[in-house]
Amino acid sequence: MSFDSSKVFTKQNLDLVFRDLSKEYKRLGGRKIPVDIVLIGGAAIIEGYGFREMTTDIDALLPDLSIMQEAINRVGDLHGFPNGWLNADFMKTASYSHRLYQYSVPYKTFNQVLNVRMVTGEYLVAMKLRSGRQYKNDLSDIIGILAEHKKAGSPLSYQQIEEAVINLYGSWENFPEESIHFIKQALALDDPTAAYKTIRDNEAQNGMELTDFQEKYPGVLSEKSINSVITNLAGKKEGRQSLVKQLQELRAQAGQKPEEESSTSPKSDQTER
Repeated sequence: MSFDSSKVFTKQNLDLVFRDLSKEYKRLGGRKIPVDIVLIGGAAIIEGYGFREMTTDIDALLPDLSIMQEAINRVGDLHGFPNGWLNADFMKTASYSHRLYQYSVPYKTFNQVLNVRMVTGEYLVAMKLRSGRQYKNDLSDIIGILAEHKKAGSPLSYQQIEEAVINLYGSWENFPEESIHFIKQALALDDPTAAYKTIRDNEAQNGMELTDFQEKYPGVLSEKSINSVITNLAGKKEGRQSLVKQLQELRAQAGQKPEEESSTSPKSDQTER
């Protein structure tokens, strides 16, 4: 069974893709070599939660096998997917940890050869905080995850998220300051669902402004400078606020008291395990 390849990846078609991938892998000689892949990012959110409808590519931990790469290429050709439709590029970013497999959970097995696992809950939140991109889906994804866990009666706590941070990265060292302030405000929300659209709209606006900035000043943006550029751009627009300030305002509108920030940064509290 196939689907319209002009569509992006959704909860409805991802399993079909993995089924085709398992068939190609098996056909190429993988019958006696079962493999695991671990979904992270958008694909993990689509499979594990209901607030995101689609993603444009699939980020995953992949086995270093030539027949798996060949199977990926064949499925891409079959459905007309672009190169890199299933990739491990995130391993080159700050959100990667060599412990991700250890803290992933099983999703499904396809054709007895392809075991799909995924990162969920506090570990996915930890990855999103480590990345902390204010111009993609990182922070709105965090809000969505918190909202669904709260609605299901199993809210995530700061302690759970902090434990995930330490398990994956050793400490809060090198986490963006904005991410640390953001998670404290987000966890204090009585209704995270109400904040999702506001944060997502702001991320989209940041993305558009960064695109304009890059066109005007090519070669200036870097991973280290992006957040400061976003802050400066937002400060020049009347009515624009940082994502943290938007959460503070949403809490105030809901009649909640301001969240008091700890005088000690978690970065100075944690030692590597």
